[in-house]
Amino acid sequence: MSDVHNKETRSYNMSRIKGKNTLPEISVRKFLFINGFRYKLHDNTLPGSPDIVLPKYKTIIFVNGCFWHGHKGCSKYVIPKTRTDFWLKKINTNILNDKKNRIELRHKGWKVLTIWECQSK
Repeated sequence: MSDVHNKETRSYNMSRIKGKNTLPEISVRKFLFINGFRYKLHDNTLPGSPDIVLPKYKTIIFVNGCFWHGHKGCSKYVIPKTRTDFWLKKINTNILNDKKNRIELRHKGWKVLTIWECQSK
C-alpha cells in the first residue's frame, strides 16, 4: 500500500510534529501550576529528559503521545498501514526506552508518573 501523500507533503507533515511543549503537556502544566505546584521542564540531566520535574516531591511526570509511545488499547494508537515494519520498530524502541528510563529513575529515588495524551483532556 502506498502513502496517501507525496514525499514532500509527508516530510512537511512529519516536520510539524513537536517533541516538547505539546498541547497535552501544556494542559498538564497548567493544571499543576493552577494547583500550586512548581516544576522544572525537560531536565536533560535525568534519564529520558522528563517533561515535568517536581523537585520538591522528587516526582517526575512524562506526558506521552499515545501513538509515539504505543498506548495499548487506545484509539489514538493505530499501527499505520504503510511502512508498518518501520513504525513498529520505532514505537517498540520508544516503549523499551521508556521502560529503561523509568527503572533508572526509580533506582535514583524518583517517583515516576506517566500521563497519556488521551488522559490529558
